[in-house]
Amino acid sequence: MDDAGPIAKAKTERRRSVAPPDLLASLKCGDSFLVADAYGDIAGGSDGFFDDDTRLLSRFRLLVGGKPPEPLGSAVSRNNVLYVFHGANRPLPPMGEKATPQGVMHIERRRFLWERRLYERISITNHSLDHELLPLSIELEADFRDIFEVRGIGRRARGKTHEPINDGRRISFRYDGLDNLERTSVVAFSEPPARFEADETAVFMFSLKPRAEFVLYIEAGREAAEIPSRQRYRVAAVAAIRAARARRRRGARVRVRGARFNAWLDQSRADLAFLTTDLATGPYPYAGIPWFSTPFGRDGLIASWQMLWIEPEYARGVLRYLAMRQAHDFDPFRDAQPGKIMHETRSGEMANLGEVPFGLYYGSVDATPLFVALAGAYARRTGDLELIRELWPALKAAIEWVETCGDSNEDGLIDYARHGRRGLVNQGWKDSEDSIFHADGRFPKAPIALVEVQGYAYAAYLAMADLGERLREDGAAAWRDKAEALRAEVEARFWMEDEGFYGIAVDGEGALCRPLTSNVGHLLFSGLPAPERALRVRDKLISAEFANGWGLRTLATDAVRFNPMSYHNGSVWPHDTAICAAGLARYGCHVDATKVMDDLYAAATKFNWRLPELFCGFDRVSGEPPIPYPVACLPQAWAAGAVFMLLQACLGLEIDAWAGKVRIGHRWLPRDVDRLSINGLAVGKRTVDLTLSRAGSDAAPIEVECSHPKLVEVA
Repeated sequence: MDDAGPIAKAKTERRRSVAPPDLLASLKCGDSFLVADAYGDIAGGSDGFFDDDTRLLSRFRLLVGGKPPEPLGSAVSRNNVLYVFHGANRPLPPMGEKATPQGVMHIERRRFLWERRLYERISITNHSLDHELLPLSIELEADFRDIFEVRGIGRRARGKTHEPINDGRRISFRYDGLDNLERTSVVAFSEPPARFEADETAVFMFSLKPRAEFVLYIEAGREAAEIPSRQRYRVAAVAAIRAARARRRRGARVRVRGARFNAWLDQSRADLAFLTTDLATGPYPYAGIPWFSTPFGRDGLIASWQMLWIEPEYARGVLRYLAMRQAHDFDPFRDAQPGKIMHETRSGEMANLGEVPFGLYYGSVDATPLFVALAGAYARRTGDLELIRELWPALKAAIEWVETCGDSNEDGLIDYARHGRRGLVNQGWKDSEDSIFHADGRFPKAPIALVEVQGYAYAAYLAMADLGERLREDGAAAWRDKAEALRAEVEARFWMEDEGFYGIAVDGEGALCRPLTSNVGHLLFSGLPAPERALRVRDKLISAEFANGWGLRTLATDAVRFNPMSYHNGSVWPHDTAICAAGLARYGCHVDATKVMDDLYAAATKFNWRLPELFCGFDRVSGEPPIPYPVACLPQAWAAGAVFMLLQACLGLEIDAWAGKVRIGHRWLPRDVDRLSINGLAVGKRTVDLTLSRAGSDAAPIEVECSHPKLVEVA
């Protein structure tokens, strides 16, 4: 077995040992995010307020009378902007002869992030009949640990942490990093504390008459600002809410007549808006909270593809950003090669020092062909050749990587092998160290050619041929020939006639890895397989070996490494399930795609409409919910986008900007829905409103109404 490297080992260990954060208390804005516990406290472990991959607050704990409040409830608003906690006091220490009983003080915390700052409002209302003295303290700490330290990567040395300084109204923390950067964290209060204990605990003593309320405003960020106040809090809150509303309203509006399915749509749209950061190149959906709140190549490409039919601006932003970060040199430490598209980028101390390669890391084999394929899909969807001309040098460099470095052993398949010992061993979307293996459980020798990557490369060649012809580039037809050559190679080397399925990978010795995996559904999505083989794949993919009643497992149940509790070897990933459903629909299996969507919809009802990064692959049991995966990211961009890819697949909906047409290939509506409206769907320079409705029973024909009938073709 190859050494998985420190990062992969730490990821595995984290999955085993770190308790899942209470993500009801998680917030994000731009490059800042916060993870807290059920009380809204940052109390240790992996909790924290992070900015640019550095933990600015490692402790932020509210105590009333030396104890945490008794929780009554907490939640994040539906727009993901505001976290609210409601609690009550526990019995307070006696003040002379009088002791305050439990449950007479209402404690409310309201919190949001805006422009790299944490804003918090703490209000306390006295519901006692007596005048009460309220001792309140806030414990603070800033350890300035890099996010990879928090995730479990050890360091031989750290920089210098200075003693905190308070000026009676603020407490300031400072750290001098080994990368020669000074990092600061400043916490300020609207009211001066009575005292600071041990330099890190702000102590207040409030006197409250019956029915009286006291309000404390707190701000935290890299730099000192004006003293917190009600006005500053309100102005920032309005700005944060407006920005979230604007992100959420991008693109077409999809609604149904049915509150339950609308709840899934609304939560998914809100989560994508929440995870999206508006960069100079355009909107970019960051991968997920808490560990992946940064641009990832593969995740951004797939999430924006899921949303392409609704809002192409996501794809535009992702393509422009990734083109800007494209590799130009060879760098084994970062797995960089000319033309390659990045895997992820980080900006913390460890990345700056090269202690981890992820400052700008290129260890993914699929991001580069996906980049080219998405550009082709974007052009078909929008007709925007101006962007394609802007991207053309990057697209040519990317396809050249596919043709050269991407096929390291020159056997005609796109492959990967880790070049730096700290990089990822496996570099497809299933990047855990045990996810690629032979039928007997052995790990393959590199370089490894994954089946779905060949599909992405096939789509990339076809995209280059189409775009090249539209741009009137010489030799564009040659890419079509390369697509056909790759298709023939895949059909010859990956197909298993005895299984009626494709293997997951060809290893460095030319041997096929034969376990049955969901990766093959991605191959259907690309359109590479011959139709008769695609239908045989369909038979396996929707069987009980994969379909567990909540979605599609990543690995068939009879595989030697099948484990429904694993990260990649038998769990259910919503984005993977959606891509498989889109693959089935591409080959006309709309009924099967519909069943897959219904199963994932059933799962969404059990996860309060917010699908996690993944969940366990146990069989569905009547009356029981799906089993969560303990440390799944929540929310995750491509999990949130799954519902929109599923809707498109099951409707057979295609927008062809070249022809100026919207095509609906299959008139279907989800379970519990009898009417679906799509408003403001852009088709070239016009917008179209569509309504699909079903009268009577589920078997009744679906009627389609359209604001511009000449622009719509219905099967």
